[in-house]
Amino acid sequence: MGDRHSSGAPPSNGGGRRAAWSWAFYDWANSVFSTTVMAGFFPVFFKQYWNAGAPVVESTFHLGLANSGASLTVLLVAPLLGALADRLRWRKVLLAMFALLGIVMTAGLYFVGEGTWHLAALLYGLAVIGFAGANLFYDALLVVVAGRIDMDRLSALGYALGYLGGGLLFTVNVLMTLHPDWFGIAGRAQAVRISFLTVAVWWAVFSVPLLLFVRESGRGVARGAGRPLADSLRRLIRTLREVGRLPQTFLFLVAYWLYIDGVDTVIRMAVDYGLSLGFPSNSLIVALLITQFVGFPAALGFGWLGARIGAKTAILLGLVVYIGVTVQGVFMNHVWQFYVLAVMVGLVQGGVQSLSRSMYARLIPAQRTGEFFGFYNMLGKFAAVLGPALMGWVAVLTGNPRLSILSVVVLFVAGGGLLLAVDPARGARNAARQ
Repeated sequence: MGDRHSSGAPPSNGGGRRAAWSWAFYDWANSVFSTTVMAGFFPVFFKQYWNAGAPVVESTFHLGLANSGASLTVLLVAPLLGALADRLRWRKVLLAMFALLGIVMTAGLYFVGEGTWHLAALLYGLAVIGFAGANLFYDALLVVVAGRIDMDRLSALGYALGYLGGGLLFTVNVLMTLHPDWFGIAGRAQAVRISFLTVAVWWAVFSVPLLLFVRESGRGVARGAGRPLADSLRRLIRTLREVGRLPQTFLFLVAYWLYIDGVDTVIRMAVDYGLSLGFPSNSLIVALLITQFVGFPAALGFGWLGARIGAKTAILLGLVVYIGVTVQGVFMNHVWQFYVLAVMVGLVQGGVQSLSRSMYARLIPAQRTGEFFGFYNMLGKFAAVLGPALMGWVAVLTGNPRLSILSVVVLFVAGGGLLLAVDPARGARNAARQ
């Protein structure tokens, strides 16, 4: 696959090469939220500013509930919205609506005062809903803009651009907090709050290419008439039955549900975990920067690797690395160890995510990507309901944050074991007959 198109993005069907790049560029746009807000500054600011004076395990519990509540909301609405988007060809419209929600709520964090963790958690939860909801329709557009044989490379390109864009703005944001006088900012807290505004602006501006240049052809999807919501609900029920008639797709979804729980938990809770161990917040932020810039070439490399050894094998390789990272995290005592683990996560994080997306895209009917990606995102967000909440509860019940991280190992092992049983070729043939 990779040998056929050696330059840039792969050819596409939903508006040409420009559409493929525009689609991938949305990862550049919205990854600043996952980097600067979700993984970086929000956990630190939530613990030290909005939860000032509270015990560390209590703030971990609050953060876990905020993540889980937002993910549960996406879980409940994703499949129906995906079906509706397919029926009316509203993928781009709904992407824009959810992205706008995320952008506005992120900007709103600037105005939240010290000690008001309830309001911070509410705005953050709504921003996560916007971020995750927009990603549902972004993922569903992959089949529209890419030829099926090119999905691994285009999906990997999106994640690579996300690592690069997220890392660039995050670098600026980190410099703002470390040296606020360079930017004429009063202090570190003000710099963090301004960083939330920069994320909102970046996300909004760089979402424009997708909205302008990706043509939502629908690939055979008929436009709805009469009662589109009722029609979409019927299509959703039919999709439930069809997933049951696609055993390889169903098996992959269960495997994905398990292992992506671990991936998302590491992303959302790593900084909070480091703070609970007593590591300096500045050191943890530097570790996130390391992950971002290692992740950029590594995500591209995983696209190349998936083309040569298969997406399934490459994902399994990434899960083995995650198991090692999680086990080592239990015994971590020094900041340099956190840096080493940051490099290891950067090597595999984007690859596991991008190849999971492209592998799944081959296992579903091409004309109903919104519905099937609704299930894909539903399972991913249901995993994120369990993982952060589990870590929070274990930390509160035991008073030892190290014990909470062990639960993630089980998810990687179980998910990888089920993925071993998936036959991608048979699954693709079955999906093509639907």
